[in-house]
Amino acid sequence: MYGNENGSHLVRMNLKKSETLLALHREALLACNRCPEMHKPVVSGGAVVSRVMLVGQAPGNREPVLGRPFAWTAGKTLFRWFEEECGMSEAQFRARIYMAAVCRCFPGKKEGGGDRVPTAVEISNCSEWMEKEIRLLKPELVIAVGKLAISQFVPVAPLEELVGKMFRVERFGVEFDLVPLPHPSGASPWPRMEPGRSLLKEALGIIGGHSAFEQVRIQSS
Repeated sequence: MYGNENGSHLVRMNLKKSETLLALHREALLACNRCPEMHKPVVSGGAVVSRVMLVGQAPGNREPVLGRPFAWTAGKTLFRWFEEECGMSEAQFRARIYMAAVCRCFPGKKEGGGDRVPTAVEISNCSEWMEKEIRLLKPELVIAVGKLAISQFVPVAPLEELVGKMFRVERFGVEFDLVPLPHPSGASPWPRMEPGRSLLKEALGIIGGHSAFEQVRIQSS
């Protein structure tokens, strides 16, 4: 009995330490000004200690105003995927899963319309934040959403070769499972057409059945 009590106490102490370190990390992240062409403020999903991470591409123009990632149309689609296929609501997801991105600021619009793709320098500048998050959280599962996010972990390839599969990845000294997802933007028909629709369902099934996700889902119920 005493061994269980000591073990539970250690878990609580480690969790408290992680929460403190992640809160300090987020405070520094929100003050970042490394990329002068990026539009402030920095967008963060909050200091959520979790063994599951979602990595998006970059905020759109709505996210800085609303103060959270995936806050607009694409987010509605993304969270509908998770609720319908993985049994987790948007509120539960945001409360239990750490939400990161390749770049944390809105890049701005490009000439001719559409969001500007972050430059290699901007991606490199922001990669240090993700490195610290992976080292701190030691995720067991990373969900990469969109081609830019996926390319940070596995070689570039057509979505048909990536979505619906799980990859074992090592980054920054941490090994984890990676499940790629297409971007939920309405501008892309890929998730709504075959084979994309079936591959997306397979990918969400892999996520929903992953032990780390199952544990998070239990905690959120």
